[in-house]
Amino acid sequence: MRLALIITVLFFINHKTMQNLLTWKFWFNLRPEPLLPLFQKLYLVLLGLLLVLAIISYFKQKQKSLYKRFWKLAYYFNFSNLLIGSIFFFFNYERAVFLSARFWLALWILTMFIWLYFLIKRYRLIPENKKKLIEKNEYLKYIP
Repeated sequence: MRLALIITVLFFINHKTMQNLLTWKFWFNLRPEPLLPLFQKLYLVLLGLLLVLAIISYFKQKQKSLYKRFWKLAYYFNFSNLLIGSIFFFFNYERAVFLSARFWLALWILTMFIWLYFLIKRYRLIPENKKKLIEKNEYLKYIP
């Protein structure tokens, strides 16, 4: 419900950009228009969120637990995407000819979702690994 409301508001804010969203010219234009101030702010909020999550996952990966591997992967995910996103933001801000093209952002977001899928998949395996570890410790308890 909220997502639909946000999309509707963004649609009415800039109807022209939303019309062009499904055109080849919008995505593959080598000299795209700069981001609108609203989208620049949303982009910076995303980068800030990635920074906060990178810091949290950095400290969580230092703790000993079954989730250590997950937090390490989450740190790599957040820090890498923060770095890549910052570079794309810089190129867009400087209006670099080829490097500010919109298809780079689309490719980055697509790879981010793919990486996030595998990260969530890894997270869902942790309870099974915990159960196996408990069973293994229970079994080894009786072996001299």
